[in-house]
Amino acid sequence: MRAVRGLLLLVGVGFGLWGLWLVRDFTSEQLISTGTWLAGGVILHDFVLAPIVVVIGVAASRLLPGHARAAAAIAFLAWGTLTVAFVAVLSGQGGKPDNSTILGRPYVLSWIVLTLVLAAGAALLAYRRRARSEPVVQAREA
Repeated sequence: MRAVRGLLLLVGVGFGLWGLWLVRDFTSEQLISTGTWLAGGVILHDFVLAPIVVVIGVAASRLLPGHARAAAAIAFLAWGTLTVAFVAVLSGQGGKPDNSTILGRPYVLSWIVLTLVLAAGAALLAYRRRARSEPVVQAREA
């Protein structure tokens, strides 16, 4: 285990040094912009995303029955990850008025369909878990 940790430490330090090497030619404006994005990401995560996830998790643990919690957690994790990936296209960033082929797909509709598919999948998984956990009641012979 110690060897694995040492290897992971070396790999992490190596990637950090490589990142520093890549920004060596940045102008001060680019460095400030990079720092702003990094700090903004930490602030957004710690003060917006994390509290929302905690509130949703606490609410789900109190409102959902036990057999549905794991399915809901998996669906929410997948939905949150894919929503973060969708943010750029959902907000229209990168689109150009003179080129309609860029961002020319119905991304909001696709995101809604994704949300519905994940919700339906979670409901189906919860239903199957409930069906497996319920004991089979046999009729008594008279």
